[in-house]
Amino acid sequence: MKHGALEQVIALVSGIAFGVGLAVSGMTRPQKVIGFLDVTGDWDASLLFVMMSAVAVHFLAYRLVERRRAPICGESFRISSRRDVDRKLLFGAAVFGVGWGLGGYCPGPGVVSLGAGAASALVFVATMLLGMFVTAKLEAATNQPRRGAPADDAGAS
Repeated sequence: MKHGALEQVIALVSGIAFGVGLAVSGMTRPQKVIGFLDVTGDWDASLLFVMMSAVAVHFLAYRLVERRRAPICGESFRISSRRDVDRKLLFGAAVFGVGWGLGGYCPGPGVVSLGAGAASALVFVATMLLGMFVTAKLEAATNQPRRGAPADDAGAS
């Protein structure tokens, strides 16, 4: 199997695992997120356990990646070397947080919820895509590359 095809298979399997994990854990239900964010009311800590599990898996997997000379597929690792915190990052994080807190969706669960036919997920994903499109057009008009775009990081190691 060629590297490109293997990358696609790995992306497919990873996406399926992510989607199934979100659905099984209940993280596609906005009320779970709202319950997690309601720290002064009826707090639902289940999202904390999902996050801790994800961080633990990433921590262990990253340690394995660090020991390899090259990835299993692909020519080099695509790991960002950026460590700066700038105005755009802070503003984007704040807008993301407001949207997450108000709607109860972030991008992954929003897309997964489309499969369940949730009308709120359709509205969320459509407006998320619109926001991404408008942001890309504004950045292109001001000649500012998107954060994380290939032009702003030569961080492949």
